[in-house]
Amino acid sequence: MDAEKRTLVAAHWKSNYRAVETEDGRWEVERILPDQDVRCLEMDRRQSAVLYAGTQGNGVLRSDDRGITWRAAGLEGLVVKSISCSPVEPNTLYAGTKPAAIFVSRNGGESWTELESFQDIPGRWYWWSPAEKPFKAYVQSIGLSPSDPQTIVAGVEWGAVARSTDGGKSWSGHLKGALRDCHTLMFHYSDGDWVYEAGDGGAALSRDGGGSWTRPKKGLDRRYGWACAADPGKPEVWYVSVSPGFSGRHFQPAGHVDGQAETYIFRKAGGAAWEKLSGGLPQPLDYMAYALVTDPHNSGHLYAGLSSGEVWFSEDYGDRWDKLPLNLAGVRNMLLVG
Repeated sequence: MDAEKRTLVAAHWKSNYRAVETEDGRWEVERILPDQDVRCLEMDRRQSAVLYAGTQGNGVLRSDDRGITWRAAGLEGLVVKSISCSPVEPNTLYAGTKPAAIFVSRNGGESWTELESFQDIPGRWYWWSPAEKPFKAYVQSIGLSPSDPQTIVAGVEWGAVARSTDGGKSWSGHLKGALRDCHTLMFHYSDGDWVYEAGDGGAALSRDGGGSWTRPKKGLDRRYGWACAADPGKPEVWYVSVSPGFSGRHFQPAGHVDGQAETYIFRKAGGAAWEKLSGGLPQPLDYMAYALVTDPHNSGHLYAGLSSGEVWFSEDYGDRWDKLPLNLAGVRNMLLVG
């Protein structure tokens, strides 16, 4: 990616912004989608000018110009909590909703079909979410394999991580070892064997395309994970943002309490223990890092978007950090647009 033309698009419900770096290193920030309650963002990596946003009741929105203008792209009336674009099938994207369901479009959002078998997952009666009223579970994250278009992994808050190996025609039950309270779930950019998860319980990892999972804990001294990301060139290097768990003092996880989030960004490299990243980052972060984003064109580059609106950047795998000269007025989801 041309460092002179970096574009960040961020959403925090009704506070949504687009920032473009200028040639002299400044950032021009503009508000976008002022009347939309945006719950998720996604970029089509096959055509990076195409972005999608999932909303609280207005379905899916699409931009064809890197987030400048937007139009309706289906599922009107639904609460869309997650969107994932296929890295291998053109114009194919999946959307996860509340209540928990998954839809697929194979024409860029012009029409959608529900994957009805998702309703038959074993143990579904057990799902629920304490996060917001009404307390129904929802599909928080969808991971699509970069090598096998038939492999899909979906994370439900709160309920299960389930897997399909036939394009959504059938689904497993909850995968042992994965985190039932899923916050972020993703495949590696190019290696379909690696899948990463952050959620309540910390972090989880699959080395076989989501079939089996482990929970590496050594060095992780807190349990409420939110964002995860993996280096595009080194799949064994990955990151999570983690805060303490439920606090009776706040009646919610500390990570959701602005100014008192007590969050660290951790890095894991292969079989080594988790390590806290400092190198200029506040210790701990007072605001949750809800977004961790790597640059697929630059191994070692990592962005952290905080609920305060600050964005921090490292170009050496998180060893040293700089705060970018901008504020996005709160970050819940963030894209680096190529």
